[in-house]
Amino acid sequence: MKFLYSDTQDYVDPAYDFLGDRNPPGHKRYWDDQYAHELMDPAPYDGLLVSMSAVRQAEGVANSKVRYSTSEEQRMLRDGARKFLRYGGPKFKDNMLMGDCGAFAYVEHPRPAYSPMEVMEFYTDACFTHGCSPDHIIFDCDTSNPPRSAMPPGVHDRYDITQANAREFLKITEAEDWPFEPLGAIQGWSPQSMAQAAVDLEKMGYRYLAVGGLVPLKVEVIHQVLKELRLVIKPETHIHLLGFAKADTIHEFTGYGVTSFDSTSPLLAAFKDAKKNYYLEKPGGGLDYYAAVRIPQALENPRLMQGIKEGRFSSEALQKMERLALDAMRAYHRTGKALDSTLDAITEYQHFLIKGNAGGDAAEAKALVKQRDLIRRTLEEKPWQRCGCDICKQAGVEVIIFRASNRNKRRGMHNLGVYHRHVQRTLDKRSSK
Repeated sequence: MKFLYSDTQDYVDPAYDFLGDRNPPGHKRYWDDQYAHELMDPAPYDGLLVSMSAVRQAEGVANSKVRYSTSEEQRMLRDGARKFLRYGGPKFKDNMLMGDCGAFAYVEHPRPAYSPMEVMEFYTDACFTHGCSPDHIIFDCDTSNPPRSAMPPGVHDRYDITQANAREFLKITEAEDWPFEPLGAIQGWSPQSMAQAAVDLEKMGYRYLAVGGLVPLKVEVIHQVLKELRLVIKPETHIHLLGFAKADTIHEFTGYGVTSFDSTSPLLAAFKDAKKNYYLEKPGGGLDYYAAVRIPQALENPRLMQGIKEGRFSSEALQKMERLALDAMRAYHRTGKALDSTLDAITEYQHFLIKGNAGGDAAEAKALVKQRDLIRRTLEEKPWQRCGCDICKQAGVEVIIFRASNRNKRRGMHNLGVYHRHVQRTLDKRSSK
């Protein structure tokens, strides 16, 4: 089972000055930055997935979250995705490089934003090794398996559009002499409808299926979907799980013959989760999680800046507490001493993050105690010192500090590495049984 990371230009500056909180003079975005596979050895994933909607503005879709500039898109299509992502050479030449449409970008529209021909041309120009047919997301998955007649017309339309696009996509891919391996995208309103879609895709000629619409589904529902699929499709047909947000439970899905899956969860958890920001493998197997220590930049954090503008906080006092918290954290890293005073310095500063946002004094006090307990565990166990990955060796204590993207993305890259090892060991255990 291969783990692919769905990239949206996630790179960091290897020369970033943590003490001064700045890039070196003359720093050029992208050109001086590095991806996780450049910073870490081994690379923290088995391949990369790039969504078309992250590269190209979808026509008529105002909320398309394009990350690439026009010049970056043109350079990717001219040089190929592997060169653009710096994911080539002998080290990565055999790794998967998959494209999909990024259907979330146009989910509220009646039809996909890109035609099968546009998608095929995009994949071909960017030299992807694998590419998914353009799908249209169906979010609900009813495990009671209602018939088609019981579903709203909009659901029928999305199902039929996805299947029709897959048929046309395969036809034009074949006409272009198979420049990449095509995956037929599966959408459905129930496990059985998704299984029927899979059977029809096999009949069209697909040998690799991409299961979509998984992000909002509970673990037990995804189990039912995969069970239904494996009951009806051929054993040799490959399965890819698109946007598998339940990445932490991947050990539960090793029995379905899943060939590959993509996820951003380990990296996003570094700065979006309330308390599971830093991953670490447990000695006996499995993953453990730690809260990062939140010491935001006083003059850049939106909550603190709002408090300053409203006259509730003093910018000078906040900057002083910020510096004391950072100094205490770094001193604790060096010496391992003064745990309580380090906690005091951090929570005194964090009080201003919570103040006015927790629903009254009692709620604020409760939230602060909860945060202090999470930080205490992180400080007592010092997980960043127990990890030997390239990120933690280079960044040290800075990797556990929740503070702007150069730290937060590094922590996310560390998480990718820990998670990748976890997947590999999970699979090794299964194969040895």
